[in-house]
Amino acid sequence: MLAAIGAPSLGALFESIPARFRLSRALELPAAASEYEILSELGELAARNENAEARAWFLGAGVHHHYVPSAVDALVSRAEFYTSYTPYQPEISQGTLQAIFEWQTMMCGLTGLEVSNASLYDGASASAEAVLMALRISKRRKVAVSAALHPHYRTVLETYLGALDFELVTLPRGDDGRTQLRALDAETACVLVQQPNFVGCIEDLRALASAAHAHGALLVTSVAEALSLALLAAPGECGADIVCGEAQSFGVPMGFGGPHLGFLASRMAHVRQMPGRLVGETVDADGQRGYVLTLSTREQHIRRERATSNICTNQGLCLMMATIFLALHGKQGLRALAQRNFEKAEYAKARLREAGLTLPFAAPSFNEFAVRLRAPAHEVLAAARAQGIVAGFDLAKFAPELGDALLVCVTETAAKAAIDRLVAVLAGARA
Repeated sequence: MLAAIGAPSLGALFESIPARFRLSRALELPAAASEYEILSELGELAARNENAEARAWFLGAGVHHHYVPSAVDALVSRAEFYTSYTPYQPEISQGTLQAIFEWQTMMCGLTGLEVSNASLYDGASASAEAVLMALRISKRRKVAVSAALHPHYRTVLETYLGALDFELVTLPRGDDGRTQLRALDAETACVLVQQPNFVGCIEDLRALASAAHAHGALLVTSVAEALSLALLAAPGECGADIVCGEAQSFGVPMGFGGPHLGFLASRMAHVRQMPGRLVGETVDADGQRGYVLTLSTREQHIRRERATSNICTNQGLCLMMATIFLALHGKQGLRALAQRNFEKAEYAKARLREAGLTLPFAAPSFNEFAVRLRAPAHEVLAAARAQGIVAGFDLAKFAPELGDALLVCVTETAAKAAIDRLVAVLAGARA
């Protein structure tokens, strides 16, 4: 290679780099090892990570542990799916476009809205993009954000709007755990709420939509636990104008926080302001069904000042996982799965009350809820980990008014015996 580029030596190749920045000794690397030895070492390193397969898992807070059928991994591992990213020459990628079209169709059914895009990066970016969309539609300057929105989503939204001339107003969380509507006026572009919200409470979307619409504002509903869409009333049917969020629960591994899968759906009246891409169905010259990019409004495709987003689509693999997951379960199967989540969480709540612990919020929940403890939360979490239980999310930083409290998530993966063990640990911890 040196001969091909005309360099007499490796040292000569790097002469342009100042000597003080060049390493003058050999790299301190161990000797080469066999494949078997390397796999053993990597296995030991991986074993240091707590994971849902080796623990009783009750941690949610935006990333949820659900069982992923083996068929999902088997199908997405096919080369034509595994290597796809996003259709830059879309019309020759009919399989990819059809998968996106199926995804859009199913998300419209779940959200109760008329049009869905081809996915976004994650729930946080999807929520921020939904707010930008509402600002374009309304041409107003104020955004009312629920205090019960996932705090990481709030941070991403602040980053998106930080250099722009928009005002963020916070709507407080009431004693029942739900968002209280205040500070809406003629300048309010949208109300952004989470369903269920960050502390697990199910919001009254109909009341929120009515109040927002009375001021000419849009209701943007963010969903961090997508499986809830299979059981709760569809946000669009409750009056939401834009529904966005995180679809990781649909067959995408937790993956230590990503990559995940954002979604966004809206009413057809607002489709021209939707970020990302939209796949449509048509017929070709021979009358055969085909798929095309109907809208592609990012800055690489149209004039930058008219672009709605520089986001195109999520990585195709995550979307494919979710599409297969939804197709495998079907409408009834997905609802049954959501029902199991709800019932197991209700069992856990009942057992915690019986054990004398307090659930601070009266509003109903789906599969996640807050519980007050009788000892410091970090100590309780450590005691639980010692017994092989990841007991939940410490709310000290994000809801300090609750005192020592955990956000507990109970999915279909939680066995009754594991829930009983969790209750014993939480109830047994005393100040």
